[in-house]
Amino acid sequence: MQKHLTHLIAASALALAASGAAAQPSSASATLAQTAASAAASSYIAANDGTPLYYKDWGSRTGPVVVFSHGWPLNSDSWESQMLFLAERGYRVVAHDRRGHGRSGQAWTAHHMDQYADDLAAVINALDLKGATLVGFSTGGGEVARYIGRHGTQRVAGAVLVGAVTPLMVQTAGNPHGVPKDVFDGLRKGSLDNRAQLYKDIASGPFFGYNRPGAAPSQGLIDSFWAQGLQASHKATYDSIAAFSETDFVEDLKKFDIPTLVIHGADDQIVPIETTGKVTAKLVKGARLVVYAGGPHGITDTHKDRLNADLLAFLKR
Repeated sequence: MQKHLTHLIAASALALAASGAAAQPSSASATLAQTAASAAASSYIAANDGTPLYYKDWGSRTGPVVVFSHGWPLNSDSWESQMLFLAERGYRVVAHDRRGHGRSGQAWTAHHMDQYADDLAAVINALDLKGATLVGFSTGGGEVARYIGRHGTQRVAGAVLVGAVTPLMVQTAGNPHGVPKDVFDGLRKGSLDNRAQLYKDIASGPFFGYNRPGAAPSQGLIDSFWAQGLQASHKATYDSIAAFSETDFVEDLKKFDIPTLVIHGADDQIVPIETTGKVTAKLVKGARLVVYAGGPHGITDTHKDRLNADLLAFLKR
């Protein structure tokens, strides 16, 4: 697919150049085509099973590296506030769309945490990123944890888990205070019945805390969540519900040997802090927990200024 995309854009560039052939010498046409092909190739990396993974690589190529992993059912666009903020301050910021989400390939299988972690590794290795700080939100927090569990911290300088699904979301005999499985079954049913409406309901309600008294909903944020969700494949978002809710990250968290910051909203209705953020901070040796009073799940947007400042302070530690 990557090769096909490169050829497609290159062909389009050539066609555009040809349309103005009288004013464009052949050397200029060739340069335009090469530039377009190079740009297309630089936006995709192949996963270990060949799935094309779209990524963004902003900021200084010589600055400290920060790698972002997004939540369900979103894509790397959900990190734009943090990426812009840090890139403008000299950091190199990288984020990819998870397989089946955003602009990445819509693989039919392998929508589970092991593969998500391996896809993250594919991006880090292909770009030869070193000394990176990994920042994961919600499902992305699980992705970061599983990456460290499977691939270690040789290329990692620090980790930030924001509203992360670690160490385990679903209620089990060993996790009696987790979220009942019926809740996730309801998500699956809503996805099958009318996932467009499901995303509208999540965004206009608990995700940003717009169902709380006195809340001032932003239609722009609601629409952005909805649009990103529908850009993902139905299969990927459906399968990912099990991945983010039923994966146990306890052993992964025990392998963290780098500075770690855990940030969580106190009023997170999607990923309750009592069984996730607070427990995660205890499992990771030396981790620091920062709680945003009244913060909902979507604090990357609702509390973006504070989150940006906290990320910058952690990076400068």
